[in-house]
Amino acid sequence: MPGALVAVSLLVLGMPAAAARQASAPPPAAPPPPPAPQRPAPPTPPPSAPNPPGPGAPRPAAPGQAPAPGQAPGGAPGQAPPPAPGGPPGPALPAPSPQQAADVQILLDRVNFSPGVVDGALGENTRKALAAFQEAHDLPVTGQVDPVTWQNLLAASGGKPWAVYTITADDTKGPFYRIPADMEEKAKLPEMGYTSPLQLLASRFHASEKLLRERNPAAQFVAGETIQVPNVRAVPTKQSAPPGSDIRVVVSKSRLSLTVDNGDDLLFFAPVTAGSEHDPLPLGTWKVHGVSRNPVFHYNPALFWDANPKNAKAKIAAGPNNPVGLVWIDLTKEHYGIHGTPDPEKIGTTHSHGCVRLTNWDALTVASLVKPGTPVIFEP
Repeated sequence: MPGALVAVSLLVLGMPAAAARQASAPPPAAPPPPPAPQRPAPPTPPPSAPNPPGPGAPRPAAPGQAPAPGQAPGGAPGQAPPPAPGGPPGPALPAPSPQQAADVQILLDRVNFSPGVVDGALGENTRKALAAFQEAHDLPVTGQVDPVTWQNLLAASGGKPWAVYTITADDTKGPFYRIPADMEEKAKLPEMGYTSPLQLLASRFHASEKLLRERNPAAQFVAGETIQVPNVRAVPTKQSAPPGSDIRVVVSKSRLSLTVDNGDDLLFFAPVTAGSEHDPLPLGTWKVHGVSRNPVFHYNPALFWDANPKNAKAKIAAGPNNPVGLVWIDLTKEHYGIHGTPDPEKIGTTHSHGCVRLTNWDALTVASLVKPGTPVIFEP
């Protein structure tokens, strides 16, 4: 694994990225039909399931691709199997509504303006994603869902925020784990796997567990049940940057946001946690040193200001509940990286130990767009 892994975080607040984007707002249009449920697709979608258009062109196909229900984050333990055939029909899917925060969040996710976790709340991360979407589409930047923004979002995303998914036996077979807080206890586990089928499904569909329970109040989340899930973007499982691209990553400390740009085109936006008072984000220009999926975490208490110096070093197994999540993007700044997290709902609301933390699905998307040598700019 490249480099020594170190965890990350920072206090959230701040407005969206202000870098000017030149992209014409798509005209309001009737949304196309929803993508049909299908087996998890590779980054290039089949002709029958076109990518929703995103901000700017050219763009990589995979990050904006609408997944088949059940598409899993790449490299995640318990990767999504195909929907089980013969399940009972699910409830009718409602029409998308700008008054429903979850609908807004899902459509933003589908066009690569990630709100972090789809939780049904119009919080700071969602407002930042909305503002970035508006800026990229040359709309008034308000961070609010006005009629013009909503019509552009429907046209860009395909306008179908929900899908029906049948839970399979593979989803529920485990093993599942109780994850202790203590690092030495964590080191005793064979993997940092999911804690329950509900956590696995929530991660797969970029949602909070609470949202899935509320959307499916009668569900027990057992094999054979048909549930409603967010129709989020597919997460690439391999490198997907356009050939000859000029990729750079920009992290804003003040706005707590990350963008991936290809020249003047914005390819991806996401909220982040980035540093703290004790471990500030190291401002400057760095480069990607390497990418490690499903990383092992080497805990060294000497590198953490808040660690007990009497604690022993520990080797924490890979898995979605690993302290650095499902991917570590190592930087040329020693001990620093961009990575995932076992606590996606804390993105933008807590501090880190200096690195840049995203949800697992957002970190995997960034990892698919970078390679050794890609510039990474940490700005104020």
